[in-house]
Amino acid sequence: MNPIAKQLNEILEAGNPFLMEMLSETGKKLFFPKGILTQSAEAKEKAHKFNATAGIAKQEGQTMCFDSVVDSVQDIRPSQSLTYAPSFGIPEMRKVWQASLYRKNPSLSGKRISLPVVTNGITHAISMFGDVWLNPGDVVILPEMMWGNYNMILNVRRGARIRHYPLFAESGGYNLKAFESAVREEAAACGKICVILNFPQNPSGYSISVAEGERMVEILTDVAEKGTQVIVATDDSYFGLFYEEETLKESLFARLCGVHPRLLAVKLDGATKENFVWGLRVGFVTYGCAAEGDPEPVYDALAKKTAGCIRGNISNASHLGQRIVLKSMEDERFEAEKQEKFNILKGRAMRVKEVLADDRFKDAWDVYPFNSGYFMCLRLKTVDAETLRVHLLDKYGVGLIAIGEKNLRIAFSCIDEHQVSELFDIILKGVEDLNRTD
Repeated sequence: MNPIAKQLNEILEAGNPFLMEMLSETGKKLFFPKGILTQSAEAKEKAHKFNATAGIAKQEGQTMCFDSVVDSVQDIRPSQSLTYAPSFGIPEMRKVWQASLYRKNPSLSGKRISLPVVTNGITHAISMFGDVWLNPGDVVILPEMMWGNYNMILNVRRGARIRHYPLFAESGGYNLKAFESAVREEAAACGKICVILNFPQNPSGYSISVAEGERMVEILTDVAEKGTQVIVATDDSYFGLFYEEETLKESLFARLCGVHPRLLAVKLDGATKENFVWGLRVGFVTYGCAAEGDPEPVYDALAKKTAGCIRGNISNASHLGQRIVLKSMEDERFEAEKQEKFNILKGRAMRVKEVLADDRFKDAWDVYPFNSGYFMCLRLKTVDAETLRVHLLDKYGVGLIAIGEKNLRIAFSCIDEHQVSELFDIILKGVEDLNRTD
């Protein structure tokens, strides 16, 4: 094992030995190299005469570039956009995002969390999380209705075993009984479990209530207290888009931070959907855990392992993407812009609820609970979801997502409020078409 990796492991062992039991075999071996990148960072700070370390080109002391490229990026210097970003992310971006986490999550008040590490979007954040923390055969607990890419990232690529549970209870709301059963059964069978919580949830568009969130924290804390290593990753891709009063308005990451030494909270989030910059690919990995004494050495070690994983994967996330997000978040217009888009999406969600309350749809489908995010789902009663999807696409030019045999996902984020009624009228026509041909 590399001596730097050993040193990081010793720091983790001293701060919280349970973290070493949680790390994957890859995670234990990971480190951030002290080679070219470290030497370049030292030179950037001290080489005032000549700096011949970085693998970029310069001209008259400035970053070499094409005018045809720079003309497309107004008000951002080439040195702040075209050069390599650190594998950890640019420092200003990390600090601004961390500060935003405290503002958005009141339960973090008084708690210490790591400085976020920047990833190439949240999909990349989940992938890096898997590399650092999951071994082949480790169990990951997820609801049956889930974002399909979890399977590709965690099962196909990492070899983790996904344990499902029903998302909704028969009476409505989150299926806490099924969640608890899955957690306790796997905890009894394994020394380590991973739970992924995704709110607002994709594909259902459901977010838990305050009471549901409190119960989840109780269950996970109790399992950790009984001796299981518990890793809880909160996939907060659609964070902030909460449309109803009783919905928990902060990430469970905030309430899980530091609750027990055997419980590690990992926040996977990003600007991609929160700030409506999907293609810029700016995501983050942030850690929250209990540690002996000062938690900073532990967080620094975890950040170095994560950045080392990124270094060995894509090297670093886009400097330009990070700089654009940073400039936007520091702009005085930012909060007003965010509120404006929130209001638009909330208006669409409320309109969907209003339209679907009509009894004329009751024989065609049931509506899964939804209160947040981009999506909502229908449970079809009389037709196959894929058959309906293809029919709607071919006959009416309407594109939706089929999930399994009976579920249809609608992204109301893509539909203007005045189009909602027409959309569901067309879906109903599609169902009626197929019923007549049966």
